[in-house]
Amino acid sequence: MPWPRATTAVLLALATGVAGCSVEVGLSDDPSAGAASPRVSSTARSVRDLESLRVATERPGGGYDRDRFGTRWKDIDRNGCDQRNDVLARDLRDVRKRGDCVVVAGTLHDPYTGRTITFVKSDADEVQIDHVYPLALAWRMGASEWDEDRRERFANDLDNLLAVWGVPNRQKGDSGPGEWKPRTAFQCDYAARYVAVAKEYGLPVTRADRDALRAFTESC
Repeated sequence: MPWPRATTAVLLALATGVAGCSVEVGLSDDPSAGAASPRVSSTARSVRDLESLRVATERPGGGYDRDRFGTRWKDIDRNGCDQRNDVLARDLRDVRKRGDCVVVAGTLHDPYTGRTITFVKSDADEVQIDHVYPLALAWRMGASEWDEDRRERFANDLDNLLAVWGVPNRQKGDSGPGEWKPRTAFQCDYAARYVAVAKEYGLPVTRADRDALRAFTESC
């Protein structure tokens, strides 16, 4: 049975060990929203969300194929634009479009490195769409048992998608936070997104990934 999608915004707060200090990160389906829009939530909830994730060992990845996650960039929110262009429109600045949807130019402040990247459609690979919780890793952590509809929604879920520079995206590959990490300034938001998506879809994390996520919250 397909799992229902959460509300249009997934709210997650991450806290440091400093009393009274917390950071709230909103994950929004609104393409006009920034990649990390502040929202209000509680420190207690952030701790519960992180600590409630089940810890499991990665399974063998046999049988994984990108096509098992359905149509790429499917317009699952039915706004008339595919998910890739929705993410580009949300995460880039100074966006230029062809028609209502197709992003042909813009500027990306890469969340993973802090580098500023100029996007033009003729060199589209310079800016790529990353799955924060990687598809191949999700497959090894239990998505292999999902039905195709659920995998397709996971692969096209805006909460799990970020426009990033192609270089760190290729370096990240299908690694979890225990094996790869973004720059320190983005680790809080990265952890918030990873945990929110894992919780929404009932995905476990490895022990190494959980420990890394805990460490990332120290930057909040």
